[in-house]
Amino acid sequence: MKKYLSLLFIVPAVWSCTFAQDAAQKKFAGEITEELAKKHLTILASPEFEGRGTGQEGGRKTVDYVAKQFEEFGLIKPVNGSYFQPVSLVKSVYAVKDFSIAGQTFTYGKDFYVQGENTLQEYNVDEIVFIGYGIQDEKYNDLKDIDVTGKVVVFINEGEPKDASGNSIITGTDKDSEWTRSRLKRLQELMKKNPKLIIATSSQVATGLPRISARLSSGRYGLKKENTPKENNATPMVIATENMVDQILKAKKTTLADVKKGIAESKKPNSFVIKSKLKANMGNNQEDLHDPNVLGLLEGSDLKEEIVVIGGHWDHDGILPDGTIFPGADDNGTGTVAVIDLARAFSAAKKAGNGPRRSILFIAYAAEEKGLLGSNFYVENPIYPLENTVACINVDMIGRIDDKHLEGNHNYVHVIGTNKLSSELNPLVEKANKDYVGLELDGMYNDPNDPMRLYYRSDHYNFAKKGIPALFFFSGLHPHYHTPEDTVEKIDFPMMVKREHLIFHTAWDMVNRDNKLVVDIPDDGGVR
Repeated sequence: MKKYLSLLFIVPAVWSCTFAQDAAQKKFAGEITEELAKKHLTILASPEFEGRGTGQEGGRKTVDYVAKQFEEFGLIKPVNGSYFQPVSLVKSVYAVKDFSIAGQTFTYGKDFYVQGENTLQEYNVDEIVFIGYGIQDEKYNDLKDIDVTGKVVVFINEGEPKDASGNSIITGTDKDSEWTRSRLKRLQELMKKNPKLIIATSSQVATGLPRISARLSSGRYGLKKENTPKENNATPMVIATENMVDQILKAKKTTLADVKKGIAESKKPNSFVIKSKLKANMGNNQEDLHDPNVLGLLEGSDLKEEIVVIGGHWDHDGILPDGTIFPGADDNGTGTVAVIDLARAFSAAKKAGNGPRRSILFIAYAAEEKGLLGSNFYVENPIYPLENTVACINVDMIGRIDDKHLEGNHNYVHVIGTNKLSSELNPLVEKANKDYVGLELDGMYNDPNDPMRLYYRSDHYNFAKKGIPALFFFSGLHPHYHTPEDTVEKIDFPMMVKREHLIFHTAWDMVNRDNKLVVDIPDDGGVR
């Protein structure tokens, strides 16, 4: 009887505690509103923020904006009294300071572009070797008895010699040889001859250049420790328009069309030396950058030594030299806003006496678009020990309706990673969704045979590689992905906020449960 009476007191107490927690979740999820989400996103995706580019003014404004929000919420500055963790980046840009042949100047990005890794150096030669199609085959050899070591060579980087009937001189049929079918074969064989500089042309260059010319100054990015500057004199390849090569051939009073016609008629190579002076100064320039991750800590209570990371990358493609801006409203303005919204909601809960048991580290990552570099830097230089980091939530694009759902159910979200590392992830998300939100949880990207492999392509994966259970919330791809048309007016704010509510309730469970998530599914190492 005493045991029975005790249970009568215990059950209501447990029920009362559960009810209070449930009411608190609903109340503080309400801190995440369409009005505030729209306010923040309209600012971050505005022309003033210039697409939030790495190493650009818009990026600097973005990190200041996020840090200001964290400060307003009262988050702890965890990086030696700062919200900023500078990420050691190096930017490598191929620069052409001068390029002229026979006194005629050619323009980088208009007449040609360069594929190369060489450090900045000068080229000064008195002759150029034209080597036809650049093919070295037993039946047809453009380089027979020609030494191109240390020379500048020009060749046609498409197709192969055909006779008047259109048959390949190499195969003797209308079928192309491996020199055409293999895109890199002729270049690989040519490189073995150690030329000083290669100029290649094709009919596609003139049409392709306008699409890439504005991006040529964008460069490549990496973590500095992975890109230690070193002398590199590898042979660069100048990809030139046919018009530029015709200008070079003027010295021999011929054209590409004439050369091709002559080869077709004679069925023999037509290689020759052009007496023209080439002067160039070009190569890779490297610049150190320190775009920061933005970190804010909300300290927990009895389990405060354990950390749950909630993050999303703040960067996008920025502004091009021609003034084109990539606003990145969805990618990843929505994720950045979600981090801000979730930080506000959990901070409000703590101020009201409903703070999390575990600490929450909010992170806006730098340089995701450059190769997940900010999150990579963090896990290699963690502010808090990774062994204390028990889970990671990543928010990357949650504001649109993707092609799959456009004509169907808009009330959905892709949840990626529920079948990785921890068997408790999927039940946790499903319960949060069932109890509070009611979205369709689309797991298509969890299929190990899915060709997009998105689990391996956003910031959470750097945590997963360290054995930390991670979830990725995502609304899917759309036609405006990585275009200047990814703008605020296309965002579905009711759905964006509903997805944020699911993330909030999922995180609430993670930070308040008695036991941290088990890690009981072997890491697949990124291999399907």
